[in-house]
This record gives sequence, C-alpha cells and structure tokens, in this order.
Amino acid sequence: MGQLNAGIVPVTPFQQNCTILFDADDKIGVVVDPGGDVEHILAAIEANGIKVTAIWLTHGHLDHAGGAMQLKEALGVDIIGPHEDDRVLLDNIENSAQRFGLPAGTLRNCVPDRFLTEGEVVSFGDHKFEVLHCPGHAPGHVVYYNRDAKFAHVGDVLFQGSIGRTDLPGGDHAALIRSIKEKLLPLGDDIGFICGHGPGGRFGDERRSNPFLV
Repeated sequence: MGQLNAGIVPVTPFQQNCTILFDADDKIGVVVDPGGDVEHILAAIEANGIKVTAIWLTHGHLDHAGGAMQLKEALGVDIIGPHEDDRVLLDNIENSAQRFGLPAGTLRNCVPDRFLTEGEVVSFGDHKFEVLHCPGHAPGHVVYYNRDAKFAHVGDVLFQGSIGRTDLPGGDHAALIRSIKEKLLPLGDDIGFICGHGPGGRFGDERRSNPFLV
C-alpha cells in the first residue's frame, strides 16, 4: 500500500476545497466534493495521472456537490454519499445557484448512486475510510476518516479556528457542536484534517484553541 496523498483544487466563487485523494504508488483515487469548475478538476486529474474510481460527497450544498453530475458523466464513476438526510439540498442545487446569482447551468442538481450511513466503510485500493454522520452544518453531512493515516476529510463541519455555519436551511448549531465534540475530537489530537474551505489542521489544535469549542 502506497502513501495516502491529497491534492486540492479550489472551485467555485466560494473557493471550496475540491480534494483528490489518491495512492502515491498506483495513483488510484477518488474526488471529494466537486462543487463546480469541473474542467479544472479534470485538468488536475489528467496532469497527475490519477485513476479516479468514485466521487465522494460530504454534503449537499451547491459549492460541494454542484459539479458532481458533470464529473460523473466525464469519468463514468459513481457518486457516493452523503447521508440521505441531504437529499433535499441535492435536489435544490440549481435553485440555490440561482439565488446566489450564478449563471444558469453551471451547477446541477445531484442524484447520488448510493447514500451513506454512520459506520459504513468506503475505500479505494487499500485505503479504507470510516463514515461518520456529523449533522449540524447540513443534516446529512458525513466525514471520511482514515484510521491508518490518522486523517479525516471533515467537509464543512470544522475549520481551522472556526466551525461550519448553521444559518443555512437544515443548519443546527447545537447538533454541529455535538458532532465535533462527540464524533471528531475523540478520534485523537494527532488526527490531521482537510476541510471544505481554507487550510486544514489537527484536531488537538482545534480542541485547545478553537473559540467555538473551548
């Protein structure tokens, strides 16, 4: 098993971290949260010789899932996740894009091939990720946790020095804090994370200094 690597392609006006997770040796991988700008994502995949086996979604907001259908058609792979509680968000991506004034047709409603539930395991090659259902920012938000690599992709649940916003439809501040304190932080201070926007970090640093958690 090669090392687990990650590359980030910032997409959409929201500068969302579309993430390509892949094995350093065989270059097999997945795309997490292709929110849009699919031509940039495809260029990064091609430039690095990545063999993409699936698209994984953390949640259903437009900047994370709006490019998933177009990428699925381009690559011929399945869309996996998030939890079914985000179905309404996925069905309304085009309406949301209109509200944000984005050009019609740039982002599309999304129909995953499979929703995920707490405790499932998804993988590519030898890299296994446990699925944690972490509602609060979005009802069906999931986190992908790789125990061997001490790594988690947390989407918009947790940020460096901040947390996901809860003022959007389906948001719940108390649920978000519970998700972080009961599901993420107990995994250990040494877990590194990539998030949906901005730089990642380590759970220990957030536990000690994140103003929303201290």
